[in-house]
Amino acid sequence: MEVDVSTEIVVRRPRSEVAAYASNPANAPMWYVNIKTVEWKTPPPARVGSHIASVAHFLGRRMAYTYEIVELVPDERFVMRTAEGPFPMETTYTWETTADGGTRMTLRNRGTPTGFSKLVAPFMARAVRSANRKDLAALKKLLEAVARSTLLRRKRPRGRTLM
Repeated sequence: MEVDVSTEIVVRRPRSEVAAYASNPANAPMWYVNIKTVEWKTPPPARVGSHIASVAHFLGRRMAYTYEIVELVPDERFVMRTAEGPFPMETTYTWETTADGGTRMTLRNRGTPTGFSKLVAPFMARAVRSANRKDLAALKKLLEAVARSTLLRRKRPRGRTLM
């Protein structure tokens, strides 16, 4: 049974900022709840053919895997695949500009579990959906907080205050 989960969120930041941050694998531990480490196997920046090793904790298990970036359309689409482990998968990010200038980001994970994981595929789909929701909420919170702090710094009065 294939697992195919899509989750989306709207981030109140320009598409170029959301896409640049999310498509940089080095940022993944900052917003992916389960990803603990990321190591570039090919020198950055991210490009088609780049390999990135990750360690995650999912469903109580440590999972180490290497993604290959297979598609990269700046500010539109980012696709990575892994063929190893008990749950070979493809992860796709897409970004669209909303009417108010924010960004709708969709995170899609799909793959076909093997071995024991195959038996728990229906449960895995729910767990992946839940994890994706948490990840996107963390990304939204992080990017919108950065925007707020930048805005607050810009709004501070400069120079002397007259009394």
